[in-house]
Amino acid sequence: MTTVTLRDAKATFSQLVDEAMGGEFVTITRHGKPIAAIVSLEAAEEARKALDRTKPNFGEFLLSYPGGLDLDIERTASPMRDADL
Repeated sequence: MTTVTLRDAKATFSQLVDEAMGGEFVTITRHGKPIAAIVSLEAAEEARKALDRTKPNFGEFLLSYPGGLDLDIERTASPMRDADL
């Protein structure tokens, strides 16, 4: 992983793009903090797919557990206990 300042990135942009095309991740910093990255198009598309993937809600996650449908759980009807905080 290459890390360069914004000033150096401006001066050597073509070289950084070539590195990204070769599979290298290039991090650009401003005042010592990472602010952007240059990656290959393939890596960017994979990241976009991962972000667009729908995530199941908690109930769907629990129902997806193998054997989770065979559980016979009864809920207690008693009120909640008091807690001293």
